[in-house]
Amino acid sequence: MLLLTTLLLAAALPVRAADAPLSSFDPSALDRSVSPCEDFYQYACGGWMKANPIPPDQSRWGRFQELAERNKTVLRGILEKASVDDPKRDAVDRRIGDFYAACMDEGAADRKGAEPLKPDLDAIAALTSAKGLPALLARLHAEGVDAGFSFGSDQDYKDATKVIAVVDQGGLGLPDRDDYLKTDAKSVRLRAEYLWHVAKTFGLLGDDPKTAAAEADVVMRVETALAKDSQDRVTRRDPDNVYHRETPRELARLAPDFDWNAYFADAGAPRSRWMNVVSTGFAAGFSSLAASLPVSDWKAYLRWHAASAASPWLSRDFVDESFDFGGRTLTGAKELRPRWKRCVDETNRELGFDLGRRYVEKTFGREGRARTRRLVAVLHAALKEDLATRDWMTERTRRRALEKLAAIVDKIGYPDKWRDYKGVRIERGDLLASIRSANEYETRRELNKIGRPVDRREWEMTPPTVNAYYDPQLNEIVFPAGILQPPFFDRDGDPAANLGAIGVVIGHEMTHGFDDEGRRFDAKGNMRDWWTPEDAARFKEKTQCLVDQYGGYETIPGVKLNGRLTLGENTADNGGVRLATMALASLEKSGAVAPTLDGFTPEQRLYLGFAQVWCTNETEQIARLLARVDPHSPPRWRVIGALSNTPEFAKAFSCRPTDPMVRANACRVW
Repeated sequence: MLLLTTLLLAAALPVRAADAPLSSFDPSALDRSVSPCEDFYQYACGGWMKANPIPPDQSRWGRFQELAERNKTVLRGILEKASVDDPKRDAVDRRIGDFYAACMDEGAADRKGAEPLKPDLDAIAALTSAKGLPALLARLHAEGVDAGFSFGSDQDYKDATKVIAVVDQGGLGLPDRDDYLKTDAKSVRLRAEYLWHVAKTFGLLGDDPKTAAAEADVVMRVETALAKDSQDRVTRRDPDNVYHRETPRELARLAPDFDWNAYFADAGAPRSRWMNVVSTGFAAGFSSLAASLPVSDWKAYLRWHAASAASPWLSRDFVDESFDFGGRTLTGAKELRPRWKRCVDETNRELGFDLGRRYVEKTFGREGRARTRRLVAVLHAALKEDLATRDWMTERTRRRALEKLAAIVDKIGYPDKWRDYKGVRIERGDLLASIRSANEYETRRELNKIGRPVDRREWEMTPPTVNAYYDPQLNEIVFPAGILQPPFFDRDGDPAANLGAIGVVIGHEMTHGFDDEGRRFDAKGNMRDWWTPEDAARFKEKTQCLVDQYGGYETIPGVKLNGRLTLGENTADNGGVRLATMALASLEKSGAVAPTLDGFTPEQRLYLGFAQVWCTNETEQIARLLARVDPHSPPRWRVIGALSNTPEFAKAFSCRPTDPMVRANACRVW
């Protein structure tokens, strides 16, 4: 299980033209009727939010989505050109072009109906006893169907040089395990809507209404049992709770009612001395369920998960039903996104490093890495100074923290070695077969790592992605080319606004190495306690301040944030703002920053640049969903929470100690 800490969770452009320039600071986005010391988010973003309502095919619309939409337009041009059936195309263009062409052939999907599902449905129908489950689950997992549990590979938490097998929880259809267990009115209603959705999908497979309703009840019963044995999200934030190194024999003793060895053999996994059984309670619970459930229940459950995974790419009736629940009900989107957008995303999901090659050639340029690395160096120096001067750390812990900082690797734009999708079979006339082949390739790639040395050149995000991440097991920060554009990074723009936008992102990712999860790993990526007990106690005391602060915020009336779930990201947001502030002071000394632009000082432009990348409108449904599952705070509280803890912000805008944007007991970790 990879512990990535990302910048966000991840659209039609309603106002701005697709070729209009974006900037790190947009004066027209301001709401000058509001005091910056009263509500800085409204001050910085009110004009933008008024001018940019949520498009009907979106559930949230912000500047992240704005940039992602522009990227989609670029990717669409690349894919439409590559999809022309020209014998002179190279292997990269042939793969991405034929995949996109297959995806865009909506007529072929409508003519086939549920027919592409027949091989899986036949395999499920042939199940006669629990002894057949290992082979059937191995097949479905390889195709990308989430059922029963999950299996893959990951870096060993306590030996950062090796890759081991990983058995983890999975197999749920609702977004969170608590959705099955909570008894409030909205949770009860969500489960009722989910039951209706599952039954309707069974109806599309040809089942009569009575049978479909009964099968939906079975699915809910099976998934509820799995949910009861699943770890909650806060529990999974502690690395100790998600690392249990076992031998295959120990797993068989722990969970004896499922033939794990048969599953591993059918999955094609290499023999492994060790594996991480992430949640031992879930493994035992699944094993018991495998033996106790009637075969008919397993058939209903697996038919549903196979159909659910394929529905977005089957005929229009399946697509509409999938969107009706997954889009309208869960997120509040009003319309299905245009086919071309969905196909761009799916090509990036399945063949993202092929597509990324072409994207980087078109957008990133030779100077992209060099310019970004100069910014990384400035933020690195700021964090080094910060670590060296934290008065609550002892010298022993400080020395090791500085060693870890010095070892952080930065990956910028795109990988040095491109992933090779050789062996993926793309059929222009069969989208689902192409998706299965791509998923099977990825499954083989992941499982073939087991027992081998860690490849530190790999990337977990594709180059067009508008996001960034820190990986504590590799001790690396990664910034895809997709995010290294305005409004985050304007190569010829104002350094102060750039520091507020991409600079805070860089600082955010660096700080993840020292948040409540990242601090548990050493400079080499091994899970090891390198803190003195005194420093660990002080760290927990300081982070408790953030837990309490953000736990008091509401995303919508009556729905409070989970300060424990969001602690890592809140620590990183606060740290990122702090480091960008320190870096700006360094740049100002060198004379690299204009004293006044658009009527604002460099410090003011930094905080405006930070706030404006988070300008967002979102539906009530997505706000409610993300409060349950997202480790990030909502955009408003990311801005207000971090800046209200920043004395330099209060000084920059001449805020009084009693103003809402100034916290009397400000939190600070880094």
